[in-house]
Amino acid sequence: MADSTVIPKDKTELLSTKPSREGWWLPMLVLVMIALVPFARFVDAYNYVLQVGIALLMWVTLTTSWNILGGYTGYISLGHNVFFGIGGYTAALLFTHFGISPFIGSVLAGFVALLLGVLAGFITLRTRGPAFIISTIALLLVTTLWFDNWEFVGGVNGMSLPLIPLPLSFVKVPFYYAMLVAAVGSIWLGYRIAHSKLGLALRAIAQDEVKAEVAGIDTRRLKITAFALSAFFPGVVGAIWGYNLSYLRPLIFFTIAVAAQMVLMAIIGGRGSVAGPVIGAFLIVGLNEVSISQFGGSELNLVITGLILVVVLLFFPMGIVGSLREAGRLPASLDWD
Repeated sequence: MADSTVIPKDKTELLSTKPSREGWWLPMLVLVMIALVPFARFVDAYNYVLQVGIALLMWVTLTTSWNILGGYTGYISLGHNVFFGIGGYTAALLFTHFGISPFIGSVLAGFVALLLGVLAGFITLRTRGPAFIISTIALLLVTTLWFDNWEFVGGVNGMSLPLIPLPLSFVKVPFYYAMLVAAVGSIWLGYRIAHSKLGLALRAIAQDEVKAEVAGIDTRRLKITAFALSAFFPGVVGAIWGYNLSYLRPLIFFTIAVAAQMVLMAIIGGRGSVAGPVIGAFLIVGLNEVSISQFGGSELNLVITGLILVVVLLFFPMGIVGSLREAGRLPASLDWD
C-alpha cells in the first residue's frame, strides 16, 4: 500500500529535532518569498505575480498536509479537499453573519476542519487499501451533494463575499502573506511529525500495519490523529482562498481534480518525505503557468502534466526526493527528513 513511502535507514533520525548544518534552507526560502512582494512592484503584472504566488503557496500547504496521511501513514485519500472547502465556507459564514475577518476566521476554520477530520477518520479508517480510497471518494461525493443543495450557502450558485477594502494595487498582498504563513506552518508541522515518535509510528504503519499492531502500536488512534492533523491547514487555506476569490461555489472546492492534484504533486516530489510535496507543488504550478503563458488555458496543460507524471514515474519511481535519496544523489539542502 505504501511502497513509495520514503523510510529513513536510521530510525533514530526520526527522534532528532536538532537541525542539520544545511538547516538554513527554510529561513532562506521564507526570506525569498517575503522579498517577492516589494520586488514584484517592479513587474508590470504585479497582481498576477502575487496571485501565482498565492496559488503556489496554497498548493504547497495542501500537498504537505495531505502527505501526513498519504505519505507518512500510507493511506491515499482522494477526498481531502473536503476540508479545503469546509474551511472556505466556515470562514465565509463567520464573515457574513458575525463580521469575523476571514484572516482570523481561517484559524477557526482550521479547527473545524480538524474536528471533521477526526469524525471522517473515525468512519473511513475502518477500511484499508482500495476500500479506504473509495470511502474518501464517497466522502467527497456526499459533501458535494450536500453543498450543492444547501440553500443557506447558495447551493450550486454559491455565495459572494465583499472585496477587501484596499487599493487595487495592494489587494493581493495580505492574501499572499497569509498563505505564506500557512505554507510555513504546514511544512513545520510535517517536519515535526517526521522527526517525532508519532512519525516513526506512522511510518511503521505505512510499512506493515499488521506488524505495527503486533508490536503494540495503537494504529487506529494514530491513524485518526494523522487524519485530523492533515485536515487542519487545508481548512486554513480554504478560508484564505475563498476570500481571495471573493466568491465561493462547491465546484471550486469539491471536485476530485483538486484532490488528484494533491496526490500528483506528492507522488512527483516524493510522498513520505518532507521536501517532496514542496518540490512537487513548485514543479507542477511552475510548469502549468509556463504552459498557460505559452499555449493558453487549453487541454494541452493536462497533456503536459500527464507527460511530467509519466517521466517522473519512469526515471524517479519513488518520486524525485525518494529516488535521489535511494541513489545517494539527494542534495543536502533537500534532505529535510
